[in-house]
Amino acid sequence: MNEYPSWSPASHNGDHAVASMKDYFSPGSLITVAGGALTVVGAIAYTTGSANLSLPTIFYGIPILLGGLALKSSELPPAMRITPVEALRSEREAADPELGKLVNDVTRWRYGQKAHLESSLEALKLWDDDNPPQLEEIEELNTQDGYGLRMRFQLGAVSLDRWTEREARLGRFFAKGLRAEIKDLGGDQLDLLLLPAQAT
Repeated sequence: MNEYPSWSPASHNGDHAVASMKDYFSPGSLITVAGGALTVVGAIAYTTGSANLSLPTIFYGIPILLGGLALKSSELPPAMRITPVEALRSEREAADPELGKLVNDVTRWRYGQKAHLESSLEALKLWDDDNPPQLEEIEELNTQDGYGLRMRFQLGAVSLDRWTEREARLGRFFAKGLRAEIKDLGGDQLDLLLLPAQAT
C-alpha cells in the first residue's frame, strides 16, 4: 500500500498507456526512420532509372540516416512517469515551479548524458563516471502536507550510505520548503521522496 497517495488509476489508465507508448518514439528513432526511408526510396528510384528522384533522396537520405544513428547511440530514455500528466495538474501548478520543471526534465529524451539529473548528482557528490545512479521512475504525490515527488534510483556504484549522508541536503537542493526521505528497497535500489517540510 502506498504510504503517500498520488492518484486514482481508475480514471487514468488510458492516458497513462498513451503517454507510455509515446515515450518509445524518440527523436533519434524518428530521424533514423526518415533517413532510412529516403535512402531506400532513392535506391529504388536509382535502380529503376528515375534519376530525378534518386539523386535528391539519396543525397538527403544518407546524412539524415547517419545523423539519426548518431543520436540513437547517445540516447538516454525518459524515466517512467507513474502519474499521468493530467492527474495532479492543479497540485503541480500550486507547488514550487522547480518541481514541475524537474518532472518535465526527466520525462523526456536526453542526448549526450549518462544519467538523468547528471549535474545535480555531481553537485551532491552522488556521482560515479563509470556507473552513475540511474533514475528509473518518477511519481507525483498528493500528501496531506501537499505536493511531492517519489524518484526511484538504481544505485550504480554510489553506495546507499552516501545517499543517507546527504538526506538533509537533498531536501533543500531541489526546491525550497522540502524534506527528503530515503527508503532502501534492497537490490541496489532506493526511493527518494521529496515532501513538503512539516511545520514545527
